[in-house]
Amino acid sequence: MELEERMAILVAQEELLTFETFTCEDAWELGKIFVADAMDNDLKIAISIKALSGKTLFHYALEGTNLGNDGWIDRKFRTVQHFEMSTLRYSLFLKKRGATLAERGLDPTQFVACGGGFPIFVEGVGCVAAAMVSGLRDVEDHEVLIRCISKYLLVDDVPRYPID
Repeated sequence: MELEERMAILVAQEELLTFETFTCEDAWELGKIFVADAMDNDLKIAISIKALSGKTLFHYALEGTNLGNDGWIDRKFRTVQHFEMSTLRYSLFLKKRGATLAERGLDPTQFVACGGGFPIFVEGVGCVAAAMVSGLRDVEDHEVLIRCISKYLLVDDVPRYPID
């Protein structure tokens, strides 16, 4: 699959998975879907949902995770916060330009270009929060995000990014 096709899938995901509202209660309910999915699939992941301000709305780390997962979550959050797009989409953006985080003026210890962070858009408002998963391969982290957000929003026909 070509880079442009992959990017189109990610753009479509962001457009389709838009919320009408997003409150602390929504973060709690969405977070519970993430945890149930992780437990049902025996995933050793950490999950976090943060408001764009940086306020943590939900966080859960399953058995088998460690402090390193929190570091990845922080870097994924900063990337979504800064660019208001999924971290996987930003990684393809860099790949398309043949650029690196450092060449774009970003400290790779603070930002990351890989899957696992997804923006929470509210209709008519824009990006208000981000959901992050850490613990699997980056495209698998991204798939968990899409699967759970789709379930929460009751959106069935979301195109899926290939897990190579």
